[in-house]
Amino acid sequence: MAVPDFQTFFNPLLEFCSDGLEHSINEAREKLKVNMSLSAGDLAELIPSGSQTKFDNRLAWAKSYLVQAKVLEATRRSHFVITNRGRDLLTVGHIRIDNRVLSQFSEFVQFHTPIQNDNNIGPAVLSIEPETPEEQLQKSYQSIRNELVVELLNRIKTNSPKFFESLIVDFMIAMGYGGSRVDAGKAVGQSGDEGIDGIIKEDRLGLDIIYLQAKRWEGTVGRPEIQRFVGALHGKRAKKGVCITTGKFSEDAISYVGTIEPKVVLIDGRTLASQMIDLNLGTTVVAKYEIKKIDQDYFGDD
Repeated sequence: MAVPDFQTFFNPLLEFCSDGLEHSINEAREKLKVNMSLSAGDLAELIPSGSQTKFDNRLAWAKSYLVQAKVLEATRRSHFVITNRGRDLLTVGHIRIDNRVLSQFSEFVQFHTPIQNDNNIGPAVLSIEPETPEEQLQKSYQSIRNELVVELLNRIKTNSPKFFESLIVDFMIAMGYGGSRVDAGKAVGQSGDEGIDGIIKEDRLGLDIIYLQAKRWEGTVGRPEIQRFVGALHGKRAKKGVCITTGKFSEDAISYVGTIEPKVVLIDGRTLASQMIDLNLGTTVVAKYEIKKIDQDYFGDD
């Protein structure tokens, strides 16, 4: 079975603490791993950011929510104990304790109500989704990013070949190639139909060059097109090449470049747009959100 949603942790975590003793998050982790019958693969699964296992992330959020509802009390760093309210909640015998059950406690609702500001944000709507707030934020971010990738590609395809030539030069410079903008522009040379073909410096000193082919394609670039590109590289005695397309590459083409010399890198349309986002090329930041946690060094160990 996969790692359950974080609200599914509420019952077993509360039951684990029902002995009234102080427990650590590490103790709870080891106990719940066994009780939930999770495989090694399940326990190794990471959240989208890759910064933590899904099990540890969901357990930590479950503990946080139970503390907010005051059914658990945080006694010291990473330690907690069940409260009288927690014992009463277990006595009721809920089949599943979730956010709706915890919403009976005013402290829990108050914690999830945004602080009023000039934007006059309305009351909180407690999520019953299976993901933790952190996972929901990451999923929303990825959804926004995917939409931006599609929009970027559409803009690139509807612009002129001259614009595409300039974009590829800017892209290579942003990636660290080509030296100055003037150097790169001269190195790339003249444009051809639906793209550019030329050379660009690998570094500012020009110790090596990269042969560049970039075409605006709507469909799939197959192995024959890449073989012709490789033939051009051999003709120029080039050791490295980059092929960029607004379309995609066939599996045959991708397999082919993995077995040949010179070294050839294939960049399809989605990869190009994704890299542009990371490089802030053709995009602008409209909002930033930071996820913060307690600085343990500042407060010291208990």
